[in-house]
Amino acid sequence: MKSILSIILMFFMVNVSLAQTAEEIIRKAEEKMRGKESAYMEMSIETIRPKWSRSMSLKSWGKGNDYSLMVLTEPSKDAGTAFLKRHKEVWNWVPSIERSIKMPPSMMSQSWMGTDMSNDDLVRESSSVRDYTHTIEKDTMIDGRKCWKIVLMPKPDAPVVWGKLEAFVDQQDYVQLLLRQYDEDEYLINEMVSSDIKEMDGVVMATRMELIPIEKPGNKTVMVINKIKFNEEYEDSFFTVQNMKRIR
Repeated sequence: MKSILSIILMFFMVNVSLAQTAEEIIRKAEEKMRGKESAYMEMSIETIRPKWSRSMSLKSWGKGNDYSLMVLTEPSKDAGTAFLKRHKEVWNWVPSIERSIKMPPSMMSQSWMGTDMSNDDLVRESSSVRDYTHTIEKDTMIDGRKCWKIVLMPKPDAPVVWGKLEAFVDQQDYVQLLLRQYDEDEYLINEMVSSDIKEMDGVVMATRMELIPIEKPGNKTVMVINKIKFNEEYEDSFFTVQNMKRIR
């Protein structure tokens, strides 16, 4: 009887998994990084080139899809440089010139601080849930983990940088292990490879991400999450241009 019950439960779990939509899977994968409500994060970033490398550290605060604030803490010459997203507005504070700049949509695809990431990658003006359609293609194995392969295509007039995305999401813990970014002609531009899966603040997640530009051998940007706290309480007034100038 016990073995029959186990078989029934396994059958039920498989069918629940299959019943999930691609959009639901992507939403759960996103919540791994930002929490359902909010998240505070401390991260180190290394930009690697064939002949040099550069390291920096930052703190970030996020609330839902509408608010995010991040500030560089290292190196010292860039400390205090901040980026704010408030609804559809994106701002940059440059302490060396004491100037805040409202970033136009045309700047979102540009490199962020000399890394392989774009401004959009950091402040996430676009949403992989809201701005794309989602299709489950096939299962695949990555590092011994069974993953869904989900293809994301931009909706008409969506404010997105990429012409297509391919996300590979672990079927057990909803960790996105691989993301492929394509241009408008569906030519592969970047791969984001995630690893070092561990539990942080009660959530199983990848803590190391490598962004690799396909046409630039030897180039990559490595991001490591050192600390994360989910579902902290932040007022909307925390995410303002005034606070961006003084946050540390």
